Amino acid sequence: MDSVFASVVQAPEDPILGVTVAFNKDPNPIKLNLGVGAYRTEEGKPLVLNVVRKAEQLLVNDQSRVKEYLPILGLAEFNKLSAKLILGDDSPAIQGNRVATAQCLSGTGSLRVGAEFLAKHYHQHTIYIPLPSWGNHLKVFTMAGLSVKTYRYYDPTTRGLDFQGLLEDLGAAPAGAIVLFHACAHNPTGVDPTLEQWEQIRQLIRSKGLLPFFDSAYQGFASGSLDADAQPVRMFVADGGECLIAQSYAKNMGLYGERVGALSIVCKVADVASRVESQLKLVIRPMYSSPPIHGASIAATILKNSDMYDEWKIELKVMADRIISMRKQLYDALSARGTPGDWSHIIKQIGMFTFTGLNRDQVAFMTKEYHIYMTSDGRISMAGLSSKTIPHLTDAVHAAVTRAC
Repeated sequence: MDSVFASVVQAPEDPILGVTVAFNKDPNPIKLNLGVGAYRTEEGKPLVLNVVRKAEQLLVNDQSRVKEYLPILGLAEFNKLSAKLILGDDSPAIQGNRVATAQCLSGTGSLRVGAEFLAKHYHQHTIYIPLPSWGNHLKVFTMAGLSVKTYRYYDPTTRGLDFQGLLEDLGAAPAGAIVLFHACAHNPTGVDPTLEQWEQIRQLIRSKGLLPFFDSAYQGFASGSLDADAQPVRMFVADGGECLIAQSYAKNMGLYGERVGALSIVCKVADVASRVESQLKLVIRPMYSSPPIHGASIAATILKNSDMYDEWKIELKVMADRIISMRKQLYDALSARGTPGDWSHIIKQIGMFTFTGLNRDQVAFMTKEYHIYMTSDGRISMAGLSSKTIPHLTDAVHAAVTRAC
C-alpha cells in the first residue's frame, strides 16, 4: 500500500542554506564557502565570544537557576535590556512605557510574530520590502498572511542605492502600508542610506502615514558601534510615531544557534502598548507557547553587567573591523590584479555581505572551476574570507570577469 504522503514532491533546497549543502559535498581541499551568513575567524573557524563563555559560566555556576518555562513574552529582564539597546538608554518611548517587547526566536521569529500581529490587528495587509531583500522576508510575510510588494532599493549600474526610485515607490504606496527597512547593513547588498537620506525617508513615511517595520540583524556588527548602527531606528522613534523592530543577537553576540531575538512595537501611548502586549501573547501562545531560556539569559547577563557589556563592545568591534579589513584587502587585490571594472563598491558597502555584481553564469563558473560557493545573485559573505583565501577569490573573480572578454 502506498504512503498517504506519496504525492508529496521533493522540495528545492533553500537558496541560501543550499549553498552550504553543496559546499559540504565538495571533496576539494581548496573549496571556499562564502554563502553562509555567519562570522568566521581569520582561520575560517566559527567564533564563540569570550564574554559569552563567561556569561555561560556564571549561569552554570548559579545553583539557584531552574529550567522552568518562561512566560509567553519571555525573560522580562532581557526584553527591557533589548529595547534599551536598540532605542537608547534615554529613549522617551521607554520612559513613557510606550514599548511592547516580546522575546522571540531570533530575527526570523521576531519578524514572523510581528507579521502575524499585523495580519490580525492592522488595517493594511500590504508590506513593501526592498528589492532585493533577504530571501526569507518574502516567505515570512506571505506565510503570515500579508501581501508583499517591493520598492526600488539597489541600483546595479552604480552598485549603490537607488534613492530616487525608493522615494518614488514609497511615495506611491497606499496610505497606511507597512514598509520593511533593514536597520543597517542591508542584506544582501551591503548598501545603506546615509543619515541625511534616512531623514528624507522618515519625513516621507510619516507624511504618507506608512508604518515602518525595522529588521535589525546587525546592530554593532556593521560599523562597530552599537549606537551608530541604531541611529536610523532612533530617528523614527524620536518623532513620537509608531514602528515595529525585530532584533537578532545571532550576529552581534554570535548566538546563532541559541535563537535569541526580540520584537518591539513602539506605540504612541502607554495604554495602547499595554493592549498590544496582551495581543502579542495571543499570537505567541499557539505558535510556540514560550521562548527558550538559555540564550536570552546569556544576552541579559552581558547587557546588565557594565564590565561584560564593555568587553562585548570590544569583541564586537574586532569582528566588525576584521570584515572592514577583508573589504579593503579584496579591493586592493582586485585593483592590483587589474581585474576589469570598478570594484570600489566593495569598500563602500557595509556589513557582513558584499553584492559583488557578478552574474549567475560567473558565479556558476567560479563554483565549478574554483570551488567557491556563494548565492547565485553574487552575494558573498565577507566574514567567510581571510587573508589566506583572498588570493584564491581574486583569481576566481578575475577569471570569471575576463573569460568572456
